[in-house]
Amino acid sequence: MRTLVAIPVYNEQRYVTRVLEQVRQFADNVLVIDDGSTDDTPLLLARQAVEVIRHAANRGYGQSLIDAFRWAQCYRFDWLITMDCDEQHEPASLPDFHAAIEQSGSSAVDVISGSRYLDRAKCGDPPPADRRRINGQITDVINRCLDLEITDAFCGFKAYRVGALRALTLDETGYAFPLQFWVQTVVHGLSVTEIPIRLIYNDANRSFGGPLDDSALRYRHYVDVLEREIERYADRFGHQCVRCVAEEAAGAEAAGAVVAPRDR
Repeated sequence: MRTLVAIPVYNEQRYVTRVLEQVRQFADNVLVIDDGSTDDTPLLLARQAVEVIRHAANRGYGQSLIDAFRWAQCYRFDWLITMDCDEQHEPASLPDFHAAIEQSGSSAVDVISGSRYLDRAKCGDPPPADRRRINGQITDVINRCLDLEITDAFCGFKAYRVGALRALTLDETGYAFPLQFWVQTVVHGLSVTEIPIRLIYNDANRSFGGPLDDSALRYRHYVDVLEREIERYADRFGHQCVRCVAEEAAGAEAAGAVVAPRDR
């Protein structure tokens, strides 16, 4: 099976060379999506033996993943692995994904999603409190609304069966991309499993940029995107009040019912 590793980057001159050198120890096919970097990232990428998609301007994390999905389909890869370039996803975990892919064989597994919460021994660095709170609640809302049992909705370290991606119609270009992805995963009957990865949070000052740096606005944006996507498939999910579910999830976490808070 042919597997592509795709890495979105935006102003990652601090990490990109070191990360790519490590990734290439575990992957023959590497694609980097440079989302309009304005630092030395493009120059550093030119020195690496990797394929590059270059956005002339910043178009968003979701758009970078959409481009990776299209590339993998166009060049007929069997599996796509996505990961970040900020050293919060360890290239040394790639063999775990390769092993999970091999074990899946011709079975119905379509998405192998990394989770920082399956193995408590891997929970290393504590994330900022607002990200832990918001994303713990959002993961709970996703599970309630979509009848899923995932533990880490926002982890970008994933493997996808490329043939299964053809059913999806994704157009959410920003950080709310996972909300749309999970809805369509359920709508199109994709099967999901999780594997543990280590929780690393080495830069508490990294920002989302723009209004999403406000945690309240970010939370509302995630809820809005999830509600809009579920409403698109009302025949499948009914007319759910996602905001009501979000309020219940927030109340449950405040009462201590959500045991495992999650971060992005």
